[in-house]
Amino acid sequence: MVMDTWFDTAPGAMDGERRRLMNLAYRLLGSLAEAEDAVQETYTRWYAMSPRRREAVESPAAWLTTVAGRICLDVLGSARVRREAYVGAWIPDPLPDRTEWFGGRPVGGGAEAADPADQVTLDESVDMAFLVVLESMTPAERVAFVLHDVFRYSFAEIAGIVDRTPAACRQLASSARRRIGAGAEGVRPRAVPSAGQAGLVRRFKEAWEAKDIRALVGLLDPDAALTADGGGLVSTVLRPVTGGERIAQYLIHIADKAPGLKLLERSVNGRPGLVAQHTGVTVTVAAFALADDRITHIWAVRNPEKLRPWTEAQEWQK
Repeated sequence: MVMDTWFDTAPGAMDGERRRLMNLAYRLLGSLAEAEDAVQETYTRWYAMSPRRREAVESPAAWLTTVAGRICLDVLGSARVRREAYVGAWIPDPLPDRTEWFGGRPVGGGAEAADPADQVTLDESVDMAFLVVLESMTPAERVAFVLHDVFRYSFAEIAGIVDRTPAACRQLASSARRRIGAGAEGVRPRAVPSAGQAGLVRRFKEAWEAKDIRALVGLLDPDAALTADGGGLVSTVLRPVTGGERIAQYLIHIADKAPGLKLLERSVNGRPGLVAQHTGVTVTVAAFALADDRITHIWAVRNPEKLRPWTEAQEWQK
């Protein structure tokens, strides 16, 4: 069987590879739009080759991974420059849980398969705290770490992507692990039972709805931080709000400014989170880091461009 014919015509082969690449690209870039563009560019380069050259590729899947990895490496380098000019804090795109948002979609028309958020598998490697720490890494560290520790590629395979020796790639991954161990911006990814997470987020939601500042302070770590991302498109704090008491006061201020704000418990990046809607429109998606029965960090994404998967989900639910 000709390898190229198998890859181009086998049922589900293309979708399977696209999903795998989308999972890789989102973890490398933290942006659904950038990940989708990277995957699209990967396929563009594949089909730009002549049939003879595609037939000569021993492993199309490996070829796609190498090209996608190199594209993401380039995007990460330029993204660091773009994010320096970003208005306020930059937070990775929040992901909805497909079982909540997409399960009711009608079959057919390709809408579900076309949605990039629906192609990302939710696990601990897309936890918001984890993605935030990845943002502290150099592009080469991030690519080496994600490919090796998350997707289990060998350092020999990674070497061809980042243009380093396998030994250098091993060092990059080791350096990345030290960043994970130390955390970044006071964030240390920690395993917390999901039932406990959900209960804590629910109590937080109820205290916020009741404008109970004492209860909010009790649920927040004294050194907690709140980071918001409006992208310069909507109003929000441009710097992190630090300290449990200050965060509680800020949240009460928001509730007073936006009467009728509706809070919904939703899965955000595979963890219990909150979605805030105003007049039926999703305006904020909040992810949480929790430790020792306290909230240690809140990431509030308000940039409308990052909320498209959530607003589109609302349309399907109507």
